[in-house]
Amino acid sequence: MTAKSAASAARATVYGYPRQGQSRELKKAIEGYWKGRVGADALRATATELRAANWRQLAEAGIHEVPTGDFSYYDHVLDTSVMVGAIPERHRAAVEADALDGYFAMARGTQDAAPLEMTKWFDTNYHYLVPALGPDTVFTADSTKQVTELKEALALGLSARPVLVGPVTYLLLAKPAPGVAADFDPLTLLDRLLPVYAQVLADLRTAGAEWVQLDEPALVQDRTPAELNAAAHAYRDLGGLTERPKLLVASYFDRLGDALPVLAKAPVEGLALDFTEAAAANLDALASVGGLPGRRLVAGVVNGRNIWVNDLEKSLATLGTLLGLADRVDVAASCSLLHVPLDTTAERDIEPQILRWLAFARQKTAEIVTLAKGLGGGTDTIAAELAANRADLASRAGSALTHDPAVRARTAAVTATDARRSQPYPERAAAQRAHLRLPLLPTTTIGSFPQTTELRTARADLRAGRIDSAGYEERIRAEIGEVISFQEKTGLDVLVHGEAERNDMVQYFAEQLTGYLATQHGWVQSYGTRYVRPPILAGDISRPEAMTVRWTTYAQSLTTKPVKGMLTGPVTMLAWSFVRDDQPLADTARQVALALRDEVNDLETAGTSVIQVDEPALRETLPLRACDHPEYLAWATEAFRLTTAGVRPDTQIHTHMCYAEFGDIVQAIDDLDADVISLEAARSHMQVARELAGHGYPREAGPGVYDIHSPRVPSTEEAAELLRTGLKAIPAERLWVNPDCGLKTRAWPETRASLENLVTAARTVRTELSAS
Repeated sequence: MTAKSAASAARATVYGYPRQGQSRELKKAIEGYWKGRVGADALRATATELRAANWRQLAEAGIHEVPTGDFSYYDHVLDTSVMVGAIPERHRAAVEADALDGYFAMARGTQDAAPLEMTKWFDTNYHYLVPALGPDTVFTADSTKQVTELKEALALGLSARPVLVGPVTYLLLAKPAPGVAADFDPLTLLDRLLPVYAQVLADLRTAGAEWVQLDEPALVQDRTPAELNAAAHAYRDLGGLTERPKLLVASYFDRLGDALPVLAKAPVEGLALDFTEAAAANLDALASVGGLPGRRLVAGVVNGRNIWVNDLEKSLATLGTLLGLADRVDVAASCSLLHVPLDTTAERDIEPQILRWLAFARQKTAEIVTLAKGLGGGTDTIAAELAANRADLASRAGSALTHDPAVRARTAAVTATDARRSQPYPERAAAQRAHLRLPLLPTTTIGSFPQTTELRTARADLRAGRIDSAGYEERIRAEIGEVISFQEKTGLDVLVHGEAERNDMVQYFAEQLTGYLATQHGWVQSYGTRYVRPPILAGDISRPEAMTVRWTTYAQSLTTKPVKGMLTGPVTMLAWSFVRDDQPLADTARQVALALRDEVNDLETAGTSVIQVDEPALRETLPLRACDHPEYLAWATEAFRLTTAGVRPDTQIHTHMCYAEFGDIVQAIDDLDADVISLEAARSHMQVARELAGHGYPREAGPGVYDIHSPRVPSTEEAAELLRTGLKAIPAERLWVNPDCGLKTRAWPETRASLENLVTAARTVRTELSAS
């Protein structure tokens, strides 16, 4: 086929779409089901309606092939575990009794059975549920969900392509099940898993699938020869099946590297590559293997992870280069649109011209369709779209919002000394112990307390004008008083004010910093029914006035115990925002760090002795390739130290991280030079404590003993046993006792019971230590 005929065959597609609905109907239906207000049939009906609405919307926009199977009640990796029958033994009875309740039990746990471990999906803020496998795992095919959703789309008269997590990525994401040797490699189960995938593919072919997409994003990471051989083996076997659909193997988030030749040689009909994050590398690699003659290439040229409008002319140039490298070139986003909000037209508070700089899922869909049209018919067919796009790009580049000379001058003046504490840790630790006078195994929480219906209603009433600011502040003051009183009665040692005034740990600060834009409806799934509205980091950052001092100081006035000041760190402010793409991330991080440094110094001046600067996204933002790690970690850790290094030695700096593979960044955790770090550890059975010990981490740490992402209440003995495990790795004089994460998403009854048990566990273990 000639380049011209390849262009004329260009089609528009996407790999996935936001699941929640325009008004987060899915979240409301699922949470209603959990509370017994919505029946199972009603929940399923809502899900069916949302899927159909998404597909119709995509088709009406001009998408030629809609994805199926990407929709999920909780998580697509958990859906894959169900599809292959990898049900943990502790949940098997629940799943057999009721598939839907058992599914949610695996995700959220029950009082008698802990949920699956949860961690970040590559370098995104989406959380997946980690498959737990062992040498005795038996896989069985259950293609019900995948077949049902395909048939729904086909019944609407649409061309549909089921999307599955690929077998290699599924196993590479898995971990040894509890009780299985830590060195067990789930990839050894590949030959056991492939027949199950073969059965699912056959079922989908019978149901009418022409193509099936198998997502293999794990192959963009550094992979050993054995892992690459496993990928070659998997697709040689699946490609050699006789009763199967055509196979499209998809990668995204980075360059394929050594895995590209492996997949190019595999007997599959198509590849999907990311040409945004790694355009040059994937282009060169594709050319070096001679392209994909006789096969389909799906080119991800629209960024599926950020919200800036596409540079259409640049993307067309990339697509034109690809035309000679495949039999058919189709146009797509770089990854699932799950990672961006739904529609910019719902935003009313962003200036119209600035809004034109932004593209959410619907606008990205339009860009994909425009590019496919231009690729197939030439630039004359999209002349108006190209002219409008050029104007939008020029408007953003020339905006005063994006360039503040004062901010840039301050950033340029930073020196290495600005990012170093005045004294080494041992001297600081002695000063802090003398100043704070905390007991052995001090207890604290991570920061937030339950965001009640009353608090959310008060915020909504304030926005709607139903109450004035004085009435709202009185409600916040009362909530802080209740939180402080509860913590004192429970016996916690270092208190927090509970963050009643905060809507979100990033958005709250973004709304008070220059250079950020906040959305009203820009919801993105973080995990399960937890949705966030990432702010948009559009310009240079500064802090006009103090953001947290007032409420922290008020909370401290209610108690003689120390109250932590609570801030979100610079890397997390970037990671959980849609970050600007017109300057290096390191420059943006330094701007944010300087703004936060001012806040840290003001808190200390106001009398705050303990200040926590959360960096849960430090590991999440780690590049997927090891060769890119040093540069990132250098600027990321410097940004944290720049934020915190200006305080006195006796001011104790805490940080917090959760739901990530901490073992990959233990040296970076050390390089932060925080006095105390709290980390998620309950679901991973104190793994991080062992990792810190193995590194020789010299400072204080609080590996969590209470899993806050589950509604279950850990018993006193359960928390105590986790503490005892932690003590095997971290000396008692450096061990803190705390939950895994903030309590914002929990209800008050379970929070009270869990924290009471946590404090009792700490006292129990203290007594054991004093008696030994």
